[in-house]
Amino acid sequence: MNAIRSLCALSLALVVAWPAPAGAAEDTRPVHKPPMTAARMKENGSGVAVSYGFDGVPKAGVPLTIVLDFNQLSDPAGAQVRLSADGGLTLLSARDIGLAEGAPASLSVQVLPGAGIGYLHVFTTQSGATSAISVPVQVGKAPASIPSRVQPKQTSAGERILPMPVR
Repeated sequence: MNAIRSLCALSLALVVAWPAPAGAAEDTRPVHKPPMTAARMKENGSGVAVSYGFDGVPKAGVPLTIVLDFNQLSDPAGAQVRLSADGGLTLLSARDIGLAEGAPASLSVQVLPGAGIGYLHVFTTQSGATSAISVPVQVGKAPASIPSRVQPKQTSAGERILPMPVR
């Protein structure tokens, strides 16, 4: 019994450590996938389901990879993806990509964030319909939405309101 176990262990070690034959294709898929966020789909949109995730933490002036997943590719002609950036985000990757019908597709997009918040806009077109999502890329801590020094006030009817300055 011990001889069989030793033989199995030796076989497994050889398979794992043996180099690939010359000319064999390398597996270029990412080793890990970041946590993904599913973008909302509109009923009258392209029908392509988009998810996104960040491979790292956004830092100003440091390239960042955003992983995009595309599902529900049903048109036999495939789908088109167009990318653009604004708000201090620079797109370093391709801007227009074609996706084949059928299997889900994944795309790694390189961007260069600036200070504050920027957006990667993802436009998908399938069967003549177009959808758009915006991926927010926040560098540093997001600003507070309501200043902490503002205290709620009470109206004569008893309602609590937050006074906001006019800009």
